[in-house]
Amino acid sequence: MVQSKKTLAQTFIKNKMDVGSSSSGKKLPQFLAALSVCLGSVAAGTVLGWTATISTKLKENGFNGIPVDDDVLGWISGCATLGAMLICFPIGFICDAIGRKWACLLTIIPFTLGWVLVIFANNEAMLYVGRFFTGLAGGAFCVAAPLYTSEIAETRIRGTLGSFFQLLLTIGILLSYVFGVVSSPKTLSIICLFIPIGFGLVFFFQPETPLYFLKKGNRAAALQSLKRLRGDEYDSEKELQELQDQLDKQEQEKVSFSQAFQTKAAKKALFICFGLMVFQQLSGVNAVIFFLSPIFESAGGSIRADYGSIVVGVVQVVATFVSSLVVDKFGRKILLIGSGFFMACSAALLGVYFTLQKGTLIDQETIDKIGFLPVVSLIVFITVFSLGFGPIPWMASAEIMPPAIKSTASSAAATFNWFLAFIVTRFYNNLQAAIGGDTTFYIFAGICFVGCFFVYFVVPETKGKTTQEVQDILNGVKPGSPDSKGVDNLTFTKS
Repeated sequence: MVQSKKTLAQTFIKNKMDVGSSSSGKKLPQFLAALSVCLGSVAAGTVLGWTATISTKLKENGFNGIPVDDDVLGWISGCATLGAMLICFPIGFICDAIGRKWACLLTIIPFTLGWVLVIFANNEAMLYVGRFFTGLAGGAFCVAAPLYTSEIAETRIRGTLGSFFQLLLTIGILLSYVFGVVSSPKTLSIICLFIPIGFGLVFFFQPETPLYFLKKGNRAAALQSLKRLRGDEYDSEKELQELQDQLDKQEQEKVSFSQAFQTKAAKKALFICFGLMVFQQLSGVNAVIFFLSPIFESAGGSIRADYGSIVVGVVQVVATFVSSLVVDKFGRKILLIGSGFFMACSAALLGVYFTLQKGTLIDQETIDKIGFLPVVSLIVFITVFSLGFGPIPWMASAEIMPPAIKSTASSAAATFNWFLAFIVTRFYNNLQAAIGGDTTFYIFAGICFVGCFFVYFVVPETKGKTTQEVQDILNGVKPGSPDSKGVDNLTFTKS
């Protein structure tokens, strides 16, 4: 009897130790991999922020002798988003063909080519083509980096690692703001040229994702990758087998690509992702990011436009960092709703300021006293955007898309996102000239407000849920119920 009790105790302790050693992997390797891939997001951020604080310099002095007016400035901004839009579909196929890691590293070529063309531009065409190539590379990261991060991360820290993309993107935007103020446009461009090269040197040493290796039939490489990301004490074999089982089932129940898109989960995921992209871009955020200094100048506030731009950039970085800490605590849905509501309020407040500025309701002395409003409004706008509608729509593409179509579907959503960004950045100046800055921001505010209802009624909460559980929810099946057995997170059955 004593021996029996001793055996039971030993078995209990052994099981306890096994669970403890295999239930979760090391965080540090996963954090380092996510941060290093997102260094490419810094390079993408410099593309977005390039015009923000040099717009006035470009219009006053031109660029390398090239005269720049509002129309040329609109195309300079728009060409970058056009390039980003056109790469989104190809990069999805490239990720599947050569791997997530090498797809990211490949973008160093268009980054470098683009900035070289900008630096040595002697006509508008070179400037446009250079910006197009930098946008091409930056847009690729909107697909490749979240895809890489989602496939290397454990469920418990998936949200945090997923937010790194947006965090380092905002750091890149801030760098453009700062160097745009303290240096010439050409010097700023030279600085931007070296950032993707630094990214390549750091990210080159990180592993490919385990899932990609498994898809290619290289189990040994997948296991090695998983051990690097989770540590030797983690039960990598168990996780690898789970991934392999999912892939095997996918192969057994393989259907055509068009049939995969006909499932309820796929349709709903696509609708949600496209909807989030609509509200992210039509909120006016890229109008603010690309034309921050001109917006400050037109508002005529009490703070210098270039200083105000830097303040907003710093706040954006801090807010995005806070988002990375709280996204797995508060969940995606509450952050999206709060973000949309306060973006609507701040955009409306800026619209009110423009209305008062051009009207006769109050005198100039009162206008001067409330000259801080544009800065406050834009700080609030960028802060809450960075907490919700900045990172989460990109994260959602990686989290809720069925894995069998994740690459292509995420590419489609990203293409749509950059198309909307092109429309906003290219025609923002024309729109505010035609209907006024106040009406323009009232429209942005209304779109943000509608976005809150969209999130509340349509978007599911994915915090702490596995891919299988998310797919069950999208299919209208209770996670863990008998009905979920026919709904695998990597397979699709005919409708």
